[in-house]
Amino acid sequence: MTMYTPEPMRSPLPDYLRAPHPGTSANYVVLPKSLVEAMPLPWQNAMAEILTEFHQAFAHLDWPEYRVVPSRREKLVNLDEDQLAEAGYLVEIDVDGELVYRERTGRRIDNPEETEVLVSVLDPIPGDHRNATQDTPPRGFPAPQVAPWS
Repeated sequence: MTMYTPEPMRSPLPDYLRAPHPGTSANYVVLPKSLVEAMPLPWQNAMAEILTEFHQAFAHLDWPEYRVVPSRREKLVNLDEDQLAEAGYLVEIDVDGELVYRERTGRRIDNPEETEVLVSVLDPIPGDHRNATQDTPPRGFPAPQVAPWS
């Protein structure tokens, strides 16, 4: 006789966020405000309800203020000195004339050609609601531009 064992409850959000998606990292989900405000009204209403419940449930926590910096992954060897410093690395020339990459702690990076780090970039997401929707149809492809002489 086989006993029925119910499957454990699955959490849909961790399952969804396990795959790479824009604006997600191991610990955070970032939603550009301009894009959230550009969503269709039914979506905005649903999100407002969910966020209201979320903030009510976790209002008791000591929330820090978050600073979100648009970034991209780059190999160490492709960075200039300012970008290296921002990422916490430095480069020097050793006695043999070779470039040596190091962490701020002084630890040598053995494979800088393969080491990727996050460096800040200009934000590619439009900053205000008008620009976010003006030339972007619902599917996210730029609207075709009509030549002025046509």
